[in-house]
Amino acid sequence: MPIFEVQVIIENKAGMNDPEGETILNDLVLKGSYSTVKKIRSAKMLKFQISATTKESAEKTIRKLCDDLRIYNPMVSKVTLSVKSA
Repeated sequence: MPIFEVQVIIENKAGMNDPEGETILNDLVLKGSYSTVKKIRSAKMLKFQISATTKESAEKTIRKLCDDLRIYNPMVSKVTLSVKSA
């Protein structure tokens, strides 16, 4: 059975506060050398390797895993999955 790598990117939805991104931006502004940077949004990425018959099956399984384990809060988080052959 083929092996797929599934990347799960979890970030705050648009309009939600992003304290980590704001802290990084404030640090850059204080240093003064990156004043052209106007906004930073942070995210976390999880990488899974999974045996599956198809890319679609791999994505469906990892999405269910993330939902079942409550890896993210659907009220505030946006989740993006990408799948490629390992």
